[in-house]
Amino acid sequence: MSLMKRVSLIFRSKANTALDRAEDPRETLDYSYQRQLDLLSKVRRGVADVATSRKRVELQVNQLEQQAVKLQAQAQKALDMQREDLAREALTRKSALGGQIEDLKTQHAQLQGEEEKLTLAQQRLQAKVESFRTRKETIKANYTAAEAQTRIGEAMSGIGEEMGDVGLAIQRAEDKTANMQARAGAIDELIASGALDDASSLNRGDDISRELDAMSSQSDVEAELAALKGGSTKEVYSAPPADALEAKPETGTGAGTEGKA
Repeated sequence: MSLMKRVSLIFRSKANTALDRAEDPRETLDYSYQRQLDLLSKVRRGVADVATSRKRVELQVNQLEQQAVKLQAQAQKALDMQREDLAREALTRKSALGGQIEDLKTQHAQLQGEEEKLTLAQQRLQAKVESFRTRKETIKANYTAAEAQTRIGEAMSGIGEEMGDVGLAIQRAEDKTANMQARAGAIDELIASGALDDASSLNRGDDISRELDAMSSQSDVEAELAALKGGSTKEVYSAPPADALEAKPETGTGAGTEGKA
């Protein structure tokens, strides 16, 4: 296959695909129905034109027949008046009218036959148009329903995918929440059992050590307080003032000197 044939084939295939996407069967059916209505309207106008021509021929025949009757009466009157020449002329004109009347009747019969054929064709075409209209509406309704179902299915498919993503997100959130709750419960149990020290009481030992430390600290405080109380009493009642210790030697020396003198 040559390059140009391949390009032409590709172009026709893509054009066909584009036309299939752009074509709406409902619009095509409506267009076909409208064309049939136009054709039916033309047939009806044709029937009306033939009927009009037939009626015009009938009127002409009636007029000619009336003229023939009048000429017949004139010929009879002319004979009554001994005017044979006038009677002959009247009958000659009547004979000419008779030929015209026969031609018009023949034309009238043809027009009537044509009118009957067109009327029958109109009736058949109208029946076909009505049948096509019913089928068209059925096809359009089925196509619209199928299109709606397709759109609903596509929407539901999109919703299903979205809800699936939402469900996965909810599942992940629930899993994380359960893990965090389990971790928090495990930490509480470890803290309660003493296997894991509380962050607020780090470097303070366990409960017994802390209680012993508190008792030791309280004992030390009591002992120190008692010592302080005892030391203060001895200093008040047994220890002499510093200036009194300094004044005793001076008094003894002066007294001795004065005695010796």
